[in-house]
Amino acid sequence: MEKRQQLNLFYKLHTELLILILQEEQEFINQLLNPKTQNQAFQQLISDYQRPLYNHIRTIVLNHDDTDDVLQNTFIKIFQHLKSFKGDSKLFSWMYRIATNEALTFLKQKSKISGISSEILQNKTIDNLEADVFFDGNEIQLKLQKAIALLPEKQQLVFKMKYFQELKYEAISEILGTSVGALKASYHIAVKKIEAFVSSN
Repeated sequence: MEKRQQLNLFYKLHTELLILILQEEQEFINQLLNPKTQNQAFQQLISDYQRPLYNHIRTIVLNHDDTDDVLQNTFIKIFQHLKSFKGDSKLFSWMYRIATNEALTFLKQKSKISGISSEILQNKTIDNLEADVFFDGNEIQLKLQKAIALLPEKQQLVFKMKYFQELKYEAISEILGTSVGALKASYHIAVKKIEAFVSSN
């Protein structure tokens, strides 16, 4: 088989696979919106996304108990706003956007209640990670968290999604509503800042 034929076959199979995935997602969304199948479909959604959403929220709020609270609020928001899901983004991206907003809102509220800045709150949380039984990182991981805490909020989000969760730029773009080019630039700058901090501390 010629190389061009092989490429054509690959693109054809890839396109068919994408169509199948989109069809399956649309069918699942229909089940979520149908009152007769909604509860069962939503339980399936929780089962499929509880762990990845937990991991995503945990990278933002750091503390395990806080993560559980935000995760619960996230699923409540997802259920409440299912009817407003327009399908102009992937269900995965839409839910991650809700989880991100819930996590950031939680941190702002916690900072306000504590009467300290977001930066001080984040540093205190990092200092308490060693006592967190759900944190399995070492000294290097703690140093990395301290370096991340020095970044602006947007750079933190981009770095965490790319480095810890290994999300593609296209997925991060859908979640944060930022162009792929801008995300790549943010990640590059964040990496340089983190490397500088780690090497000097």
